[in-house]
Amino acid sequence: MQLTQKERMLLEDQKKHEEVCIKKYTEAAQKASDPQLKQLFSTYAAQEKQHYQTLDQMLSGQIPQQNTQSGQSAGQGQAMQAAGNAGQQGVQSGTGSKMDADLCNDLLMTEKYVSGTYDTAIFEFTDPRARQVLNHIQKEEQQHGEGIFTYMQAHGMYQPS
Repeated sequence: MQLTQKERMLLEDQKKHEEVCIKKYTEAAQKASDPQLKQLFSTYAAQEKQHYQTLDQMLSGQIPQQNTQSGQSAGQGQAMQAAGNAGQQGVQSGTGSKMDADLCNDLLMTEKYVSGTYDTAIFEFTDPRARQVLNHIQKEEQQHGEGIFTYMQAHGMYQPS
């Protein structure tokens, strides 16, 4: 795949965003008090590392093979199940800790931003295969946000009105 200057710049920006996500999720997994939230954050950190590697491959001119049905989706399913299980316990135990709420709020805002930047990148790419890869990553970013939202809502940390 031959990248335009703009596509290269967008991929470099996305790589920086993924670096931030990896760092935030890794640190959040260490700081969280709820073991299930720690697991959720650890799973998301691993998926962000996959995103980073995918972007790196694209910058080298390769279109990465999509593992949408096996590895990545299975990991996302486990993460969503962990969020649901953590949510059930949150309902039973009341509310989560202030630190956990702050971590979730920060990461939810981060996912909203990163998903939006992928939206822009997708529309700027000329190769439909590259757009498909970026769309897949964006979908996973949205699923991360959904998992955090589910956890927060179940723990009384987020009450949409």
